[in-house]
Amino acid sequence: MIKRASQAAEFGRVAVVMGGTAAEREISLKSGTAVLAALRRKGVDAAGLDIHGNLFESLQSREFDRVFNIIHGRGGEDGVLQGAMETLGIPYTGSGVLASALAMDKLRTKLCWKGAEVPTPRWIVLETEADLSRCVELLGFPLIVKPAAEGSSIGMSRAERRVELEDAWRQAAQYACAVFAEAWVDGAEYTVAILDDEPLPLIRLETPNTFYDFDAKYRASTTRYHCPSGLVESEEQAIQRLALHACRVLGVRGWARVDLLVDRSGNPALIEVNTVPGMTDHSLVPMAAKAAGIDFDDLVWRILETSLGQR
Repeated sequence: MIKRASQAAEFGRVAVVMGGTAAEREISLKSGTAVLAALRRKGVDAAGLDIHGNLFESLQSREFDRVFNIIHGRGGEDGVLQGAMETLGIPYTGSGVLASALAMDKLRTKLCWKGAEVPTPRWIVLETEADLSRCVELLGFPLIVKPAAEGSSIGMSRAERRVELEDAWRQAAQYACAVFAEAWVDGAEYTVAILDDEPLPLIRLETPNTFYDFDAKYRASTTRYHCPSGLVESEEQAIQRLALHACRVLGVRGWARVDLLVDRSGNPALIEVNTVPGMTDHSLVPMAAKAAGIDFDDLVWRILETSLGQR
């Protein structure tokens, strides 16, 4: 149960930690700027901290009572920052070390889900040329190839032929993490925001791009967001329950966003969990919160409350 704050002074001095050195740095800075402005509008004593290098030095040079973590990707969303906060004894927003590390690694996420019978697309890890042939034999085309530890669809490619699979593998391998190919799911894409262990209204994503890639997420004006999602109430509630269960399997807490696909037969396939979702003007969690009657400033306040009374 999340502890509530009745006044801004209960939070003390808050560091809004943003930036980082991962591929999602640009998005993190935009998210952090928006979060910082919202906290200040709510009267919170907050300061922005753009992390370029040593997190310990950045935090120890100034006194803070808690951290609002808005670093997307490696270094902020993978358990590293969470471990540093635990060591320093500073409360922070969102999930802990283990859940953050598991959710950031798409392969470990899928393995956990498989053990818990959470539906997720079939996949094959790509390590050698021989894996490419095995992948085509077992999964067929089309495929989507992903680096396991990147977010915002960075490094992802769709492949419809062997030569495209080879190119996609090489591209994803540039991100210094495991690479895997996943069976393509022909259907609609949805996202479920989780706040205080409760799912928010679903958003259905529609893009003319091949898939919901980095351009569709952050640059394109052609992406459409449907909320209400268009699902009947019973279907939406079933997906909300599934998304919440998927988070609990990983130990995710506080807030998150679950991405999934629903095929043409109505079968859901979960893709990933984001434990530090975007908070930009294109971001999905603020959209879902707005549909639930929670404005951006109140959303940021409630996320900050996840740092109270847990550590």
